[in-house]
Amino acid sequence: MHWRGLIDRYREYLPVTEATPVVSLCEGNTPLIPVDSLSREVGDNVEVFVKFEGLNPTGSFKDRGMTMAVSKAREEGSTAVMCASTGNTSASAAAYAGRAGMSCIVIIPDGNIAMGKLAQALMHGAQVFAVQGNFDDALTIVRDITDKHPITLVNSVNPYRIEGQKTASFEVIDALGDAPDYHFIPVGNAGNITAYWKGYVEYHNAGKSTRRPRMMGFQAAGSAPIVLGHVVEKPETLATAIRIGNPASWKQAEAARDDSGGMIDMVTDDEIVSAYQHLARVEGIFVEPASAASVAGLIKLIQSGFFKQAKNAPPTGRKTRIVCVCTGHGLKDPDNARKCSSVPISVPASIEAIMEHVCLDLSR
Repeated sequence: MHWRGLIDRYREYLPVTEATPVVSLCEGNTPLIPVDSLSREVGDNVEVFVKFEGLNPTGSFKDRGMTMAVSKAREEGSTAVMCASTGNTSASAAAYAGRAGMSCIVIIPDGNIAMGKLAQALMHGAQVFAVQGNFDDALTIVRDITDKHPITLVNSVNPYRIEGQKTASFEVIDALGDAPDYHFIPVGNAGNITAYWKGYVEYHNAGKSTRRPRMMGFQAAGSAPIVLGHVVEKPETLATAIRIGNPASWKQAEAARDDSGGMIDMVTDDEIVSAYQHLARVEGIFVEPASAASVAGLIKLIQSGFFKQAKNAPPTGRKTRIVCVCTGHGLKDPDNARKCSSVPISVPASIEAIMEHVCLDLSR
């Protein structure tokens, strides 16, 4: 079957009508990849999966929300969209605005955006402004401008963004046949944990699943306002996509945590890098650093003995299923990939020179 995008697939669960001019790049339908190395670490009778959202058209989960936000903006007669962004939102907004024949204005924190993401926004024709401040400053400016001018705000405070992003939960349930027991997810501006929980609740209410997962959100330690309980004025982390000190969907994320019986915790940059490298080197999944926060959170809980506690033990009669969302592709952030990897070895152009440095046991 030709996949025509998530609005086409899940139309009955979305606020669209026949009059909605659908703007799509055939987003969604991303793979749910078994991660055997982590399944074994959790314990017997456990399955761990990565929902790899980096395989959306612009390389991140943002496309799910943007197809809805831009489609509804066009339906309402808007000719321009605007967003604050640490990178992925800008790339997605610019691509979908271009597809819709609309203008796109992007405000980024100067010097705090991965080059892969900035290149996308520029290539798709966005007007990009780098402000001398952080993401929270950028979002304040965007909100003020869009309140006063006929420009549609397409950050996750736009409710249509959440509507589109919730479809990832539908896909997880459709693939597994039911909801997972645990859903691990990075938390930055907190729109995605809000959206996933909304999707799980709606599909459960529609009889598509027999249960709802515990939502397990993870912030970067240098940018963990929800965990700390207060705004972080100067957030710091190498995971630029979640370098946000005052999440727009803070209260909704806490509600998702509390209603699901889950948690929101934090992981250090070292833990993020370790998970980032593990996914690439052991599982062949290349994600951006922020994406690895979900897997870093899972590893942290494995090492703490969380899953061995009686209240968290696998239910009898079936496997425990854990889904970790990886929100963006590794090519979004090539600088960090280079920093976290070995460098090419310069050698003469000969077989002997190469074999001298090859790290393989060829004796077998």
